Amino acid sequence: MKTVQKITLCAAAVAALTSAAVMAEADPMKAFPPAEEGYQRVVIQLPKVKNPELYRVQLIPGQVMNADCNTRSLRGDIEEKTAEGWGYNYWVVEKVGPGPSTMMACPPGSTRKKFVPVYSGDDDLIRYNPKLPLVVYVPNQLELRYKIWSAPEQATIAKQP
Repeated sequence: MKTVQKITLCAAAVAALTSAAVMAEADPMKAFPPAEEGYQRVVIQLPKVKNPELYRVQLIPGQVMNADCNTRSLRGDIEEKTAEGWGYNYWVVEKVGPGPSTMMACPPGSTRKKFVPVYSGDDDLIRYNPKLPLVVYVPNQLELRYKIWSAPEQATIAKQP
């Protein structure tokens, strides 16, 4: 292949990548599908931090409901998916249903509204990326809460006993 053709192909590739990046920057939600029927799209924009590799995000979907003194939870899946043609990750909360509960005898009047979280069995923490929105699709009856976890810059040395 001639040098001019190689340069032209390289320039075209750079232009295509640049235009895709500019389009995503202009409307970052363009890359993500709209919410399906019965779902809401929740968007979290993480703040910029000095060392993002030291941070992780925990997604905590759940529902505020009347609950007594028993410990309650819901079961469900949090599936990671990729926006086709873009390569950006997003998450979908699915298959939410009743979960385990303790069976203690609660005193009368102990029922109150509280947040009951969905446990998926996978307590994976999501990589912290403040450059892109963190997009999660949640069933309409749920809300999404999240925690940001951080680690110290220095690791602790393990010693033999």
